[in-house]
This record gives sequence, C-alpha cells and structure tokens, in this order.
Amino acid sequence: MSKPLIVITGASSGIGAATARLLSAQGHPLLLLARRLQKLEELSLPETLCRGVDVTDRDALQAAVREAEERFGPADAIVNNAGVMLLGRIADQDADEWERMIDLNIKGVLYGIRAVLPGMVARGTGTIINVSSVAGRKTYPNHSAYVGTKFAVHALSENLREEVASSGVRVVTIAPGAVETELLSHTTDERIKSDYEAWKKSAGGALDPQTVAEAIVYAYQQPPNVTIREIVLAATGQQA
Repeated sequence: MSKPLIVITGASSGIGAATARLLSAQGHPLLLLARRLQKLEELSLPETLCRGVDVTDRDALQAAVREAEERFGPADAIVNNAGVMLLGRIADQDADEWERMIDLNIKGVLYGIRAVLPGMVARGTGTIINVSSVAGRKTYPNHSAYVGTKFAVHALSENLREEVASSGVRVVTIAPGAVETELLSHTTDERIKSDYEAWKKSAGGALDPQTVAEAIVYAYQQPPNVTIREIVLAATGQQA
C-alpha cells in the first residue's frame, strides 16, 4: 500500500532535511520547499517534488501544494519547519529583522496551514506539525522578537487544534531547545552569536537535527485518534 504525501517547508538543511530523509526512507512521497532549490535537489530522494518557494509567498506555496497533490495525491501532513532566528536587543535591533521573523515564523506557518487544511477537513483526516521552539514557552536574553514569534506559533497551534479536533485533523507543536543547525548564522550581531555559541558549549552541545526529526515522525505515526499535542525536547545539559 502506497504511503500518502507529506509537505515539508524549510527542507534544505537541518531539521527539515533530516525529516525529509527519514520520511522518504519510510516510503512517503514528499513535497520539499525552501528558497535554496539546489540544496533540496541534492538530497536526491525518490518520489519527491522540490520547489524553490519562499513560504512568505502565499500564492507560490499554494501552487506548489496543488502541483504535488496532483502528482502524489492529497497531502496527509505538513511539517511547517521553515523559520529564522535573528537575535538582538529591541532597543537597537534593525526593525527589518522583526519584519522578517514575523513574515516567516508566523505568516509562513499560517500560509502552510491554509494550503493543506481545507482538504484535510473535507477528508476528515490529516496532521499539521508546527516546529516552534522552547523559546515559544519561555524567554531568553536577546530573544525578544524571536520569542514573540514562537509564542505565536504555540498559541495559534493550540487554538487551531481546538478548531479542527472534531474534524479528525491533528495539530502538533514540536518545541526543541538549541539544535545544531544553520539557524544562528542569520543573526547579525557577532557578540550575541559568540555568547550563544558559548552557552551551547556550556550545556554540553545542542541537539542533533536527526533527534528532532525522529520526534516529528513519532508524533505523526501515532494512531489517527491520538494527538501528541506538544513535544518539548532539549539537550540534557540545557538548563533553560
């Protein structure tokens, strides 16, 4: 029996790429989305449609999902993993960085949900998996705007779960602590980046993206009548 289609955003590296490899190995056709199309294609996964889509482009995201569904059938799940972490102090951080995080971390998640949710509700089945962060549950120095976007992901995910629970659609929030990905590289304040790296080292290192991918797949593979509402995971040495 063939496996259903799964959509993964931000799939060019880190958690998204690890999740793509894992789900592909289990036989799922995939729609992989990221701005870096070449990185997606380098994964060389079978039965996979790769599209160079920025998830802040609602029309392009919708079009890619429709194209994948025409080829592989209805999307049974989406992993809204695309996101950006731009750390800084509110008093001196470039406001354009706030805009980028709001557009990608909040609007991008909403656009991903909207691209698949109507079909899921109509079919009475489906899983929305939103990758948030421990920073969606507590605060950290120099994280104010980023924390705001991740608290939003937690809130919208829980409210959405309440909206669609009676329709047979599951909503899962994945909240990892520090992960060894490219996320920190986008921060422009070198002092903050240095302090963050020192903090990770003091905690004995960060999570491997594969570990987070396994948590995502664990939640997805539960029976349809079971929703893992939230998974919070972090390196054992990460105190905060």
